Amino acid sequence: MNAPDLKTIRLTELAHGGGCGCKLAPALLESIIAKSGAGLLPKQLLVGIETSDDAAVYQINESQAIVATTDFFMPVVDDPFDFGAIAATNAISDVYAMAGRPLFALALVGMPINRLPVETIRKILEGGESVCAKAGIPIAGGHSIDSVEPIYGLVVIGLADPRKVKRNADAQPGDRLILGKALGVGICSAAIKNGKLGAAGYAAMLASTTQLNTPGLTFADLEGVHALTDVSGFGLAGHLFEVCKGSAVAATLRWDEVPLLPGVLDMVKAGTKTGASSRNWQGYGKYVDLGRYGDVEKTLLTDPQTSGGLLVTCAPEAVERVLDVFRSEGFGRAAVIGEVHAGAPSVKVT
Repeated sequence: MNAPDLKTIRLTELAHGGGCGCKLAPALLESIIAKSGAGLLPKQLLVGIETSDDAAVYQINESQAIVATTDFFMPVVDDPFDFGAIAATNAISDVYAMAGRPLFALALVGMPINRLPVETIRKILEGGESVCAKAGIPIAGGHSIDSVEPIYGLVVIGLADPRKVKRNADAQPGDRLILGKALGVGICSAAIKNGKLGAAGYAAMLASTTQLNTPGLTFADLEGVHALTDVSGFGLAGHLFEVCKGSAVAATLRWDEVPLLPGVLDMVKAGTKTGASSRNWQGYGKYVDLGRYGDVEKTLLTDPQTSGGLLVTCAPEAVERVLDVFRSEGFGRAAVIGEVHAGAPSVKVT
């Protein structure tokens, strides 16, 4: 059998979905895990599945807790090195979203070995290794299988102070909402599949999706920071609703303040969107009031974000300090996008 031609293979053509858009729809996931976790629940398990947080947290002594997470998906881009880098960034950032420090990773590799050349698979792994090097952690092992679609990701183990862990369920009325990265990754990925994303748009998407959410570690020690999560497959509206649900609060989102990746608004207006966006809306749309906005804004608010930005809720007096942390670590698009208030869990767009 002839070896596959590396130059003619598009990774995104080998997968039915891409990036965090591969996630199960919110409603389906909730029904599957509704009765999970009802067994052994030791008091040391500080964060489990109950609030759909970014990682599990298990306390081992007064000042140390293990943070454990895993994330993997099919290609969101065609370049194998970039795919590996995005997937690794996405997984490692879950530890930062708990205000933890990553320690090491395990690789999860599923590849169609009869369709992808070895050098392509090697480049995917090299992309992941490059991000782990940036985070200062080793890939200490992993597992690989022969699969029908390319899949790559990491298990990441980290460490946190149990007294400083930031959950997504600790938002307080009066908090401001701050988003660390611009939206539109799912739209860009859909445009890649359709051959409609230019070099500038790709560069902007890649820069965003390979930027580790390192500010989360600093937020552990920042007074006034209450809740923390990252925006991924359920979109901004979905992950904000999870914050509201877990914290028993409501939120107002100011659409004009939400940062967007270059060109994505025009792409959505021209008809580009993902199937995951519709599934997301079906899962939580009844809790989101779009106000005067319509399908374009709905598509972007539900757009699955692969390696998306941190979503922070903080007291008003902490806003400038939070923004200073983001800016000092290279997150120039970080912005205040709304506020939290008392009320039934819901999101209102104004």
